[in-house]
Amino acid sequence: MNDKLTHFNAAGEAHMVDVGDKASTKRIAVTEGYISMLPETLTLIHNGEHRKGDVLGIARVAAIMGAKKTADLVPLCHPLAITKVSVDFTIDSENNRIHCRSQVECNGQTGVEMEALCATQIGLLTIYDMCKAVDRGMVIEQVKLLEKAGGKSGHWIRN
Repeated sequence: MNDKLTHFNAAGEAHMVDVGDKASTKRIAVTEGYISMLPETLTLIHNGEHRKGDVLGIARVAAIMGAKKTADLVPLCHPLAITKVSVDFTIDSENNRIHCRSQVECNGQTGVEMEALCATQIGLLTIYDMCKAVDRGMVIEQVKLLEKAGGKSGHWIRN
């Protein structure tokens, strides 16, 4: 593990990391998270009966937009030329939750972990936003990086 925080200069001030001398490589990041809800809320979403429309379809588009806007939301992130964003939602009726898995790719000098994490968070937040009128107790949980590939640090997979 690297103990050095890279977003601070020698004086301890926040700065954007210089990636100008880094090699451009294919970068991939995969993230996941869940939103837990009441069984009735999950049924509304699953059956497409929510009066606001296709909850998961709208959440998927929001997640893609979230990945594309990460540099606008996270102050020290580099704007990236993303080449691919995929977002999949899986309904888990047994646990009354929806699983979100996002994968983001680019060819560049810095990784896409933040973009993938942002995609997952925004997708889940959109589900919350669309369903809060019927279930304010929903919980977004376990958002995490599963895998990253590319760059100097190489391939990493969560154990």
